[in-house]
Amino acid sequence: MAAVAVPDFQQLSLELEKQELENGNSPCTATQYSQLLALYLLQNDLCNAKFLWKRIPQTVRQGCPELNNIWAVGQKMWLKDYTGTYEALQKEWSDDVKGIMTAVQDSVRERALRLVRLAYSSIGADDFATFVGMPADKAIQAAQGEGWDVDLHNRIIIPKKLESPVATTIMSDQHLSVLTDYVTFMEN
Repeated sequence: MAAVAVPDFQQLSLELEKQELENGNSPCTATQYSQLLALYLLQNDLCNAKFLWKRIPQTVRQGCPELNNIWAVGQKMWLKDYTGTYEALQKEWSDDVKGIMTAVQDSVRERALRLVRLAYSSIGADDFATFVGMPADKAIQAAQGEGWDVDLHNRIIIPKKLESPVATTIMSDQHLSVLTDYVTFMEN
């Protein structure tokens, strides 16, 4: 069985940033900007995404509707509008950014699941479905797949809390040295 190549998004991001720096005053292509903007969204690096958007020349923005669609996703993410984010992600993406935008959707969904796990002791199935951007039935299946309890009669999902690891902090010499330096600095 042949191994499926997993794209190295981190490496691609570094390469695109390097290309943007090397280009200097001449702008990158719309494809390069689209990929870099999508990668910033994937990394949830919304500040860099916003600064990139401001750096992109107006002519490039106007000539590439897909770039505007990617930025629409970023704007919804900035506002923490999960429903709007999922709606903005429901576009037909070009092959250049399709894999990245699929990963963005998965990443947003994973963050939503983590937030529900941390913030809710129980949540209605419809609210949960809205939060994770799925139809209610699929959201219930996803919750069951996470090992969460589901009351199908009342349509309530009860997330399982993460078990916090037992914190065993042993001070090493290096930690003590750093703390000593801080205290010395504060006293002087």
